[in-house]
Amino acid sequence: MTQTRLYIVASKAEADRIFAALETAFEEDGLPLAVQEIDEDRDIHEVSLYADSDSGVDAPGERIAGVLADIGSTHRVQCEILPDIDWVAKSLEGLQPVRAGRFFVHGAHDRDKRRDGDIAIEIEAGMAFGTGHHGTTAGCLEMLESVVASEQPKNALDLGTGSAVLAIALAKLAAIPVLATDIDPVATEVAAQNARLNGTAGLVETVTATGFDHPAFGRGPFDLIVANILAGPLMELAPEMARHLKPGGSLVLSGILDRQEEAVLAAYAAQGFRHVRTLHLEGWVTIHLKR
Repeated sequence: MTQTRLYIVASKAEADRIFAALETAFEEDGLPLAVQEIDEDRDIHEVSLYADSDSGVDAPGERIAGVLADIGSTHRVQCEILPDIDWVAKSLEGLQPVRAGRFFVHGAHDRDKRRDGDIAIEIEAGMAFGTGHHGTTAGCLEMLESVVASEQPKNALDLGTGSAVLAIALAKLAAIPVLATDIDPVATEVAAQNARLNGTAGLVETVTATGFDHPAFGRGPFDLIVANILAGPLMELAPEMARHLKPGGSLVLSGILDRQEEAVLAAYAAQGFRHVRTLHLEGWVTIHLKR
Protein backbone atom coordinates (compact mmCIF):
# COMPACT_ATOMS: atom_id res chain seq x y z
CA MET A 1 0.00 0.00 0.00
CA THR A 2 1.26 3.49 -0.87
CA GLN A 3 2.20 5.46 2.21
CA THR A 4 2.96 9.06 3.00
CA ARG A 5 5.92 10.33 4.98
CA LEU A 6 5.24 13.63 6.72
CA TYR A 7 8.49 15.15 7.92
CA ILE A 8 10.13 18.21 9.44
CA VAL A 9 13.77 19.21 8.89
CA ALA A 10 15.42 20.75 11.97
CA SER A 11 18.49 20.86 14.19
CA LYS A 12 18.97 18.00 16.65
CA ALA A 13 17.74 20.01 19.65
CA GLU A 14 14.66 21.18 17.78
CA ALA A 15 14.05 17.75 16.23
CA ASP A 16 14.09 16.15 19.70
CA ARG A 17 11.63 18.76 20.98
CA ILE A 18 9.31 18.23 18.01
CA PHE A 19 9.56 14.44 18.33
CA ALA A 20 8.53 14.60 22.00
CA ALA A 21 5.52 16.77 21.20
CA LEU A 22 4.40 14.59 18.28
CA GLU A 23 4.87 11.37 20.26
CA THR A 24 2.47 12.73 22.88
CA ALA A 25 -0.03 14.01 20.31
CA PHE A 26 -0.09 10.75 18.31
CA GLU A 27 0.49 8.26 21.13
CA GLU A 28 -2.95 6.64 20.71
CA ASP A 29 -2.82 6.44 16.89
CA GLY A 30 -0.14 3.80 16.41
CA LEU A 31 1.69 5.62 13.61
CA PRO A 32 5.46 5.07 13.24
CA LEU A 33 7.46 8.12 14.29
CA ALA A 34 11.23 8.55 14.12
CA VAL A 35 14.11 11.02 14.32
CA GLN A 36 16.95 10.49 11.87
CA GLU A 37 20.30 12.23 11.48
CA ILE A 38 20.79 13.48 7.91
CA ASP A 39 24.02 15.49 8.18
CA GLU A 40 25.95 15.55 11.46
CA ASP A 41 28.37 18.32 10.43
CA ARG A 42 25.55 20.68 9.46
CA ASP A 43 23.26 19.52 12.31
CA ILE A 44 20.44 18.49 10.00
CA HIS A 45 17.87 16.00 11.32
CA GLU A 46 14.43 14.86 10.21
CA VAL A 47 11.40 13.98 12.30
CA SER A 48 9.18 11.64 10.26
CA LEU A 49 5.66 10.28 10.72
CA TYR A 50 4.36 7.55 8.37
CA ALA A 51 0.67 7.21 7.51
CA ASP A 52 -1.51 5.37 5.01
CA SER A 53 -5.16 5.54 4.02
CA ASP A 54 -6.11 2.76 6.44
CA SER A 55 -4.47 4.33 9.48
CA GLY A 56 -7.75 5.76 10.75
CA VAL A 57 -6.00 9.01 11.61
CA ASP A 58 -7.72 12.16 10.40
CA ALA A 59 -5.62 14.76 8.55
CA PRO A 60 -2.25 13.93 10.14
CA GLY A 61 -0.54 16.78 8.28
CA GLU A 62 -2.93 19.34 9.76
CA ARG A 63 -2.51 17.80 13.20
CA ILE A 64 1.28 17.97 12.94
CA ALA A 65 1.05 21.62 11.90
CA GLY A 66 -1.17 22.25 14.91
CA VAL A 67 1.32 20.61 17.26
CA LEU A 68 4.14 22.71 15.81
CA ALA A 69 2.09 25.87 16.37
CA ASP A 70 1.32 24.83 19.95
CA ILE A 71 5.03 24.51 20.82
CA GLY A 72 5.95 27.72 19.01
CA SER A 73 7.82 26.03 16.17
CA THR A 74 7.92 27.72 12.75
CA HIS A 75 9.21 24.63 10.92
CA ARG A 76 7.29 23.51 7.84
CA VAL A 77 5.68 20.09 7.42
CA GLN A 78 6.84 18.44 4.20
CA CYS A 79 5.27 15.47 2.44
CA GLU A 80 6.70 12.55 0.47
CA ILE A 81 4.74 9.74 -1.23
CA LEU A 82 6.47 6.43 -0.60
CA PRO A 83 6.46 3.07 -2.40
CA ASP A 84 5.05 -0.07 -0.84
CA ILE A 85 7.68 -0.82 1.83
CA ASP A 86 7.40 -1.90 5.47
CA TRP A 87 7.93 1.61 6.84
CA VAL A 88 7.32 0.50 10.42
CA ALA A 89 10.52 -1.53 10.18
CA LYS A 90 12.23 1.16 8.14
CA SER A 91 11.48 3.84 10.72
CA LEU A 92 13.18 1.77 13.43
CA GLU A 93 16.50 2.26 11.69
CA GLY A 94 16.44 5.90 12.80
CA LEU A 95 15.81 5.10 16.47
CA GLN A 96 18.95 5.26 18.54
CA PRO A 97 19.27 3.27 21.78
CA VAL A 98 18.54 5.10 25.03
CA ARG A 99 20.49 4.97 28.28
CA ALA A 100 18.70 5.91 31.50
CA GLY A 101 20.67 5.03 34.59
CA ARG A 102 21.66 1.37 34.29
CA PHE A 103 18.92 0.73 31.74
CA PHE A 104 19.69 0.38 28.05
CA VAL A 105 16.56 0.44 25.87
CA HIS A 106 17.19 -0.63 22.30
CA GLY A 107 15.75 -2.22 19.18
CA ALA A 108 16.90 -5.53 17.72
CA HIS A 109 19.26 -3.68 15.38
CA ASP A 110 21.28 -2.35 18.38
CA ARG A 111 21.80 -5.54 20.37
CA ASP A 112 25.52 -5.33 19.68
CA LYS A 113 25.75 -2.04 21.58
CA ARG A 114 24.87 -3.59 24.94
CA ARG A 115 27.62 -3.29 27.57
CA ASP A 116 28.54 -5.36 30.59
CA GLY A 117 26.41 -4.21 33.50
CA ASP A 118 23.57 -2.89 31.34
CA ILE A 119 20.02 -3.82 32.21
CA ALA A 120 19.06 -4.26 28.57
CA ILE A 121 15.45 -3.94 27.44
CA GLU A 122 14.62 -4.69 23.82
CA ILE A 123 11.58 -2.76 22.63
CA GLU A 124 10.44 -2.31 19.07
CA ALA A 125 8.44 0.81 18.18
CA GLY A 126 5.14 -0.70 17.12
CA MET A 127 1.55 0.03 18.00
CA ALA A 128 2.09 0.73 21.70
CA PHE A 129 3.51 3.88 23.23
CA GLY A 130 6.87 3.72 24.99
CA THR A 131 10.25 3.08 23.38
CA GLY A 132 12.31 4.91 25.99
CA HIS A 133 12.88 7.86 23.63
CA HIS A 134 10.29 10.06 25.29
CA GLY A 135 11.46 12.16 28.27
CA THR A 136 8.67 10.72 30.42
CA THR A 137 9.79 7.12 29.91
CA ALA A 138 13.45 7.89 30.48
CA GLY A 139 12.54 9.88 33.60
CA CYS A 140 10.53 6.97 34.97
CA LEU A 141 13.40 4.55 34.37
CA GLU A 142 15.83 6.75 36.29
CA MET A 143 13.35 7.29 39.14
CA LEU A 144 12.47 3.58 39.38
CA GLU A 145 16.12 2.63 39.72
CA SER A 146 16.46 4.98 42.68
CA VAL A 147 13.21 3.89 44.37
CA VAL A 148 13.91 0.17 44.01
CA ALA A 149 17.42 0.59 45.44
CA SER A 150 16.16 2.38 48.55
CA GLU A 151 12.89 0.53 49.20
CA GLN A 152 13.13 -3.03 47.80
CA PRO A 153 9.43 -3.31 46.86
CA LYS A 154 7.88 -6.77 46.76
CA ASN A 155 5.16 -6.17 44.16
CA ALA A 156 4.39 -3.43 41.65
CA LEU A 157 1.79 -2.05 39.27
CA ASP A 158 2.55 -0.41 35.90
CA LEU A 159 -0.67 1.46 35.11
CA GLY A 160 -1.04 2.37 31.43
CA THR A 161 1.82 0.09 30.49
CA GLY A 162 1.96 0.78 26.73
CA SER A 163 4.93 -1.23 25.47
CA ALA A 164 5.61 -2.57 29.01
CA VAL A 165 9.08 -1.02 29.06
CA LEU A 166 8.61 0.09 32.69
CA ALA A 167 7.13 -3.23 33.81
CA ILE A 168 10.00 -5.09 32.17
CA ALA A 169 12.48 -2.71 33.80
CA LEU A 170 11.02 -3.41 37.24
CA ALA A 171 10.98 -7.17 36.68
CA LYS A 172 14.61 -7.18 35.54
CA LEU A 173 15.84 -4.78 38.22
CA ALA A 174 13.96 -6.08 41.26
CA ALA A 175 12.89 -9.60 40.22
CA ILE A 176 9.38 -8.96 41.58
CA PRO A 177 5.91 -9.62 40.15
CA VAL A 178 4.54 -6.68 38.15
CA LEU A 179 0.95 -6.19 37.04
CA ALA A 180 1.02 -4.30 33.73
CA THR A 181 -2.38 -2.90 32.69
CA ASP A 182 -3.64 -0.79 29.80
CA ILE A 183 -7.04 0.25 28.50
CA ASP A 184 -5.96 -0.62 24.94
CA PRO A 185 -5.99 -4.34 24.04
CA VAL A 186 -3.46 -3.72 21.25
CA ALA A 187 -1.06 -2.24 23.78
CA THR A 188 -1.66 -5.16 26.13
CA GLU A 189 -0.80 -7.67 23.42
CA VAL A 190 2.34 -5.75 22.46
CA ALA A 191 3.27 -5.57 26.15
CA ALA A 192 2.90 -9.35 26.49
CA GLN A 193 5.08 -9.91 23.42
CA ASN A 194 7.75 -7.59 24.78
CA ALA A 195 7.69 -9.30 28.18
CA ARG A 196 8.28 -12.65 26.46
CA LEU A 197 11.03 -11.17 24.27
CA ASN A 198 12.83 -9.88 27.36
CA GLY A 199 12.48 -13.08 29.39
CA THR A 200 10.18 -11.51 31.99
CA ALA A 201 6.86 -13.18 31.11
CA GLY A 202 7.01 -15.13 34.37
CA LEU A 203 6.99 -11.90 36.39
CA VAL A 204 5.01 -9.47 34.20
CA GLU A 205 1.26 -10.11 33.95
CA THR A 206 -0.39 -8.04 31.21
CA VAL A 207 -4.09 -7.24 31.54
CA THR A 208 -6.53 -5.08 29.57
CA ALA A 209 -8.37 -3.09 32.23
CA THR A 210 -10.40 0.12 31.90
CA GLY A 211 -10.54 0.84 35.63
CA PHE A 212 -9.49 -0.24 39.11
CA ASP A 213 -12.64 -2.37 39.43
CA HIS A 214 -11.00 -5.08 37.27
CA PRO A 215 -10.39 -8.31 39.26
CA ALA A 216 -6.67 -8.20 38.43
CA PHE A 217 -6.19 -5.36 40.90
CA GLY A 218 -7.19 -7.74 43.67
CA ARG A 219 -3.54 -8.79 43.90
CA GLY A 220 -2.81 -5.37 45.46
CA PRO A 221 -2.31 -3.24 47.41
CA PHE A 222 1.06 -2.56 45.85
CA ASP A 223 4.40 -1.50 47.30
CA LEU A 224 5.11 0.51 44.16
CA ILE A 225 2.89 1.98 41.43
CA VAL A 226 4.24 3.64 38.30
CA ALA A 227 1.91 5.48 35.92
CA ASN A 228 3.24 7.24 32.84
CA ILE A 229 0.04 8.53 31.30
CA LEU A 230 -1.19 12.17 31.28
CA ALA A 231 -1.71 14.81 33.97
CA GLY A 232 -5.51 14.95 33.68
CA PRO A 233 -6.16 11.23 34.17
CA LEU A 234 -3.50 11.08 36.88
CA MET A 235 -5.28 13.75 38.92
CA GLU A 236 -8.62 11.98 38.49
CA LEU A 237 -7.06 8.71 39.65
CA ALA A 238 -5.53 10.12 42.84
CA PRO A 239 -8.18 8.62 45.20
CA GLU A 240 -7.87 5.17 43.55
CA MET A 241 -4.09 5.34 43.73
CA ALA A 242 -4.33 5.97 47.47
CA ARG A 243 -6.58 2.94 47.90
CA HIS A 244 -4.31 0.60 45.95
CA LEU A 245 -0.93 1.66 47.36
CA LYS A 246 0.28 0.17 50.64
CA PRO A 247 0.98 2.59 53.50
CA GLY A 248 4.62 3.58 53.11
CA GLY A 249 4.57 2.63 49.42
CA SER A 250 5.87 4.74 46.56
CA LEU A 251 4.12 6.25 43.58
CA VAL A 252 6.04 7.30 40.45
CA LEU A 253 4.06 9.51 38.06
CA SER A 254 4.92 10.94 34.66
CA GLY A 255 3.35 12.14 31.42
CA ILE A 256 3.26 15.53 33.15
CA LEU A 257 4.45 18.79 31.62
CA ASP A 258 6.58 21.13 33.74
CA ARG A 259 3.69 23.58 34.02
CA GLN A 260 1.32 20.84 35.27
CA GLU A 261 3.47 19.71 38.21
CA GLU A 262 1.86 21.89 40.88
CA ALA A 263 -1.67 20.82 39.96
CA VAL A 264 -0.74 17.13 40.09
CA LEU A 265 1.03 17.55 43.43
CA ALA A 266 -2.02 19.32 44.87
CA ALA A 267 -4.34 16.50 43.78
CA TYR A 268 -2.16 13.91 45.50
CA ALA A 269 -1.51 16.00 48.60
CA ALA A 270 -5.29 16.03 49.09
CA GLN A 271 -5.14 12.22 49.27
CA GLY A 272 -2.40 12.19 51.91
CA PHE A 273 0.61 11.77 49.62
CA ARG A 274 3.97 13.36 50.42
CA HIS A 275 6.19 14.75 47.65
CA VAL A 276 9.67 13.19 47.71
CA ARG A 277 11.30 14.61 44.59
CA THR A 278 10.81 15.58 40.96
CA LEU A 279 12.97 14.80 37.91
CA HIS A 280 12.87 17.30 35.04
CA LEU A 281 13.67 16.04 31.54
CA GLU A 282 12.92 17.57 28.12
CA GLY A 283 10.05 19.73 29.41
CA TRP A 284 8.43 16.84 31.30
CA VAL A 285 8.49 15.87 34.97
CA THR A 286 8.59 12.55 36.78
CA ILE A 287 7.31 12.75 40.34
CA HIS A 288 8.03 10.47 43.32
CA LEU A 289 5.34 10.46 46.02
CA LYS A 290 4.84 8.42 49.18
CA ARG A 291 1.92 7.71 51.48
